[in-house]
Amino acid sequence: MLLQGFNNLVTLIFLGLACLSLFALGHAVFQREDAFRAADKQTKPFWLLILGLTVAVHLFVPMILLILAGTIATIVYLVDVRPALQQVTGRRRGGGWSSSDGPYGPYNGGR
Repeated sequence: MLLQGFNNLVTLIFLGLACLSLFALGHAVFQREDAFRAADKQTKPFWLLILGLTVAVHLFVPMILLILAGTIATIVYLVDVRPALQQVTGRRRGGGWSSSDGPYGPYNGGR
């Protein structure tokens, strides 16, 4: 019974990682090709290939080492490439808020 619960948890984790990879692939598909070059990242076809292979591995090849490698590539895309692309294209999260804005306005460090 404990082993079955563990298997269900691992299945949910793998499903979540597959959804994360699918989100990253969808984001890469809708970005402009020149934005990748302007952000000084790899090319759009490179990221589409890597993320597409990652989604395929998550869905069709249950090999833990390949899933781990694909997850690392997805995390690199989401943490490094995606913010750089958003900065280049002018799309930022938060609707114009500065990163130093707190809940009651800008934080000026006590000055």
